[in-house]
This record gives sequence, C-alpha cells and structure tokens, in this order.
Amino acid sequence: MMDRATFDALCSSLPATFMVEQWGHSHVWKVGNQTTNKVFALSTFWGEGSVGDPAAHALVFKVAPTSFELLTMESGIDQAPYFAKGHWVRVLEDSPLSEEDITAYVQRAHQIMAGGLTRKLQAEPGLVDWVVAGRS
Repeated sequence: MMDRATFDALCSSLPATFMVEQWGHSHVWKVGNQTTNKVFALSTFWGEGSVGDPAAHALVFKVAPTSFELLTMESGIDQAPYFAKGHWVRVLEDSPLSEEDITAYVQRAHQIMAGGLTRKLQAEPGLVDWVVAGRS
C-alpha cells in the first residue's frame, strides 16, 4: 500500500491539482481550480482501528469501467463507499496493487476527471496536453 506522503506527492505532481482535508481527515485531491473542480482521488487515514482495518487506511480513485470490473474482482479492492456511481474503487492495505500500479491508476483518474472540466480550464498550461494524452 502506498503511504500518505507518497500518495500526496504523487497527486500534487499532477497538473492543476490541490488538496483539501475533509470527510474525517481524508486528503481529497481535486483537479481544476478553487471554483470549478472535480475530485479524482483521496486517501483515508482516520487513525481509527488497527492496521488492516479498512476504516483506518484506504485509497480511493476513479477508474475506467473495464478497470472497475477487473479491479473489484481482486481481494482488498471494492467499490468505494459513498461513490456508488461512476466507477470509483477503494484500495485497502491488503490489495495486490503495487505502488507502480497505484501510480498509473491515479494518473489515469486525474486524466479522466480533467477531461470533464470546462474547455477553458482544460486549456490551462500543463493540463491541456495531459487531457489530450488521456484521450489517446
């Protein structure tokens, strides 16, 4: 499982992102600006329970429909609570995903959600090429 510092560094390295702490000390990562944005990933580290307790440590991110079907068949990965629609997964500590896998999925989540922003926001420096790359 990717730790919070590594997860935050990954998310902050992506174009036009920012983090807000909400929903029980979750780090919620958004793409866009403070006015118009979309959540693409979050980490939940509430500090409750013991290691292995899904309420204590999980990563949540958007995935493509095909990835959702495949990932939710794996142990330690399920449909994200409170994100019932739209192909969001929750990755628990015991999932088989490597840090490299998580990195690729989070980057793709960012591309998917950035693609849903207004054309004006998509034209921001650094974001336009990223969105176009996600469509290919």
